[in-house]
Amino acid sequence: MLNVKARCTCGPAEPFIATTIRRRDPGPRDVVIDIAYAGICHSDVEHARSLRGKTMYPIVPGHEMAGIVSAVGDAVSRFKVGDRVGVGNMVDACRECENCRAGLEQYCSGGRTLAYNSMGRDGEPTYGGYSEKVVVDEAFVVRIPDRIPLDRAAPLLCAGITMYSPLRHWQAGPGKRVAIVGFGGLGHVGVQMARAMGAHTTVLDLSPAKREDALRFGADEYRLANDPQTFVALANSLDLIISTVPANVDLDAYLGLLARDGTYVNLAVTDKPLSLSAASLLANRRSIAGTRSGGLAQTQEMLDFCADHDIAAQVEVVSADSIDDAYRRLLAGDVRFRFVIDNSTL
Repeated sequence: MLNVKARCTCGPAEPFIATTIRRRDPGPRDVVIDIAYAGICHSDVEHARSLRGKTMYPIVPGHEMAGIVSAVGDAVSRFKVGDRVGVGNMVDACRECENCRAGLEQYCSGGRTLAYNSMGRDGEPTYGGYSEKVVVDEAFVVRIPDRIPLDRAAPLLCAGITMYSPLRHWQAGPGKRVAIVGFGGLGHVGVQMARAMGAHTTVLDLSPAKREDALRFGADEYRLANDPQTFVALANSLDLIISTVPANVDLDAYLGLLARDGTYVNLAVTDKPLSLSAASLLANRRSIAGTRSGGLAQTQEMLDFCADHDIAAQVEVVSADSIDDAYRRLLAGDVRFRFVIDNSTL
């Protein structure tokens, strides 16, 4: 077993503390990764603070890991020592169900193993990226192109693929009008992707202060989501709306923005059940959908796409001693646009 420095929390109101966790000895197909940076995702906060009520303490969060391969098993064929790699929110799946065979491991019907707050197939709890090293089967490791700095690549392993997957599935591209609700950790990456795909891209957010950044990242339009005139101006005009916000919104108002056969995609776990009028769906043959991140093949495709189009997350790098403060700031919306932990400070 490998003894690894990490940061954990032992309760919903407890601060993060330094600890040592044990990683399994690498097997034939395992890759050992020295984690250079770990992104802080909103779902990290939700699990660490038990906002979803399913946390197993002590917990070491982190599912946006970027680092360097330091060892490989004898049967590893895809990676070698020194490679730049990443790990997202999945570290295993059944690999046998229809979804896994289709490269859609995020929908594994046999049960995914998540990067943290999950139980591995060895019966041991999983620990995430707020740690020095991780041991992962090579099938769940992706290569980070040289053109993307590791700190700016880390958030792509969750925020990036979570935006890329629906944009690809609902065919964002030339001639399509896409709106992204919420210009934060996910939204600022999604805008870059949608624009690179050729879609006309609109940002809907509550803050006028984000307008300049949104336009700088490639948005064609920036409109305030709390301005009634926004919903008048955009009525029946959008092909795809992707909502990144965890708070409940007026779904009837947003569905009213969709053109014929338009789709509203919800990415967040909202605090209350979604509510809408059936009439909003009937008009224009609209749809409402949800999606989970993306499979491993698509995650690699996303990273290569980002490298080809100079897309990366804008980050603020923090030390391991600042995780609690970063959580407070994230909940207050005080970040442009993603916190990333410098794991050398563990």
